[in-house]
Amino acid sequence: MENEVLLERFEQLAHEQNFRELKDFLDDQLITDIAELIYEVPEQATLIVNQLTLGRAAAAFRILEFPTQEDIIRDLPAHKIAELLNELPPDDRTAFLEELPSQAVTELIKLLNPEERKITLALLGYPENSVGRIMTPDYIAAKSHWTVAKVLNHIRMYGRDSETIDVIYIIDNQGKLLDDFRIREFLLVSPDTLVENLMDHRFVSLHVNDEQEEAVQIFRLENRVALPVLDDAGVMLGIVTIDDMLWILNEEHTEDIQKIGGTEALDEPYLDMPLLRLVKKRVGWLIILFIGEMLTASVMAYFEDEIAKAVVLAMFIPLIISSGGNSGSQASTLIIQAMALGELTIKDWWRVMRREIISGVLLGSALGIIGFIRILIWNSFFHTYGDHTVLIGLTLGVSLIGVVLWGTLSGSMLPLILKKAGADPASSSAPFVATLVDVTGLLIYFSVAYIFLKGILL
Repeated sequence: MENEVLLERFEQLAHEQNFRELKDFLDDQLITDIAELIYEVPEQATLIVNQLTLGRAAAAFRILEFPTQEDIIRDLPAHKIAELLNELPPDDRTAFLEELPSQAVTELIKLLNPEERKITLALLGYPENSVGRIMTPDYIAAKSHWTVAKVLNHIRMYGRDSETIDVIYIIDNQGKLLDDFRIREFLLVSPDTLVENLMDHRFVSLHVNDEQEEAVQIFRLENRVALPVLDDAGVMLGIVTIDDMLWILNEEHTEDIQKIGGTEALDEPYLDMPLLRLVKKRVGWLIILFIGEMLTASVMAYFEDEIAKAVVLAMFIPLIISSGGNSGSQASTLIIQAMALGELTIKDWWRVMRREIISGVLLGSALGIIGFIRILIWNSFFHTYGDHTVLIGLTLGVSLIGVVLWGTLSGSMLPLILKKAGADPASSSAPFVATLVDVTGLLIYFSVAYIFLKGILL
């Protein structure tokens, strides 16, 4: 309801071209409401940004999705673009620029003032997906020989330009990090206390070339709102804050979910992705999976004589295929998620295998018992399976144990094998595991059938 009222009031003022009242109206709204308004009326995004004060315009711009940001920049005049880009925090500006074509980046960097241009070029110079790309040089640093009172005065003078004042970093004359303090540690001691008397030289830091995914794990383990970023010599280059980690975590989660679903990761929102590019992202995996499923037909052709002799075996093929695929998809998804959360590593492969062997046997036994009982009950009413009902039931039950066991092992081991090979574990997607288990599941099924029914139906 609030969004509808906001939209209605905005459209009224915009239609009346009452820009003075429109400016006051927009300045009274929350930044998140401004962002929602831009999404509601994207054709008016430029007008909204122009009516906001520079600080609020930058705050709204930084939380918008990239396609919307790109549209706004395309429509703004050059002087307004320069003001907006210079006002953005360095890490948010870098995140926006790295999504653009290189020619556009070159033109936009020319609009930055010398200091911001230097910072941006430095951040863009770090490897893609490294911590250096998302750090900001805006932080509060102090010296060990200062008193707490001097530190607090320093915060009052320069804190407004810092990304956060929750953490204060102590550096030496060469810029090397010596320690860090939460601000409450300064607020709770006497103002004339020397900083060096509070230091214990224990701090957690990131290296500028660390992978962003590694940084997410460190944030989770250390429960920090910000972490310092150092170079090889221990010199402090900037900080990474929790909002950057949340953004990366969301991006990584989205990418993994898309890969698990059997498609390449989308680099744009679904509705903004051109149709042909969307098809291109999906067709590759579909072709691979289709070719893989052709092996299923080959397996059935190999056992054609057995199927002809015992047509009843064909009735349970969908059941076998689905059970193996489902168990494999379950295991694959669980392991990929556990790896993403840092709950297990490649070194844990034996523990994973041991657990999945036990799980596979128990799960397969549960399905096998149900399948066996179902065959007995069904045959008692409809006499579908003839005089060899028990043997057919045992064939199905034992096959289900083998197929589900193989599915859980395949689904759990593939992500670890891919990780060991340097590939993305999410690539062992549920459809891929299901296709693999479909083929091998039929081999298991017909092999068990041959053992139980040889000389009887086969």
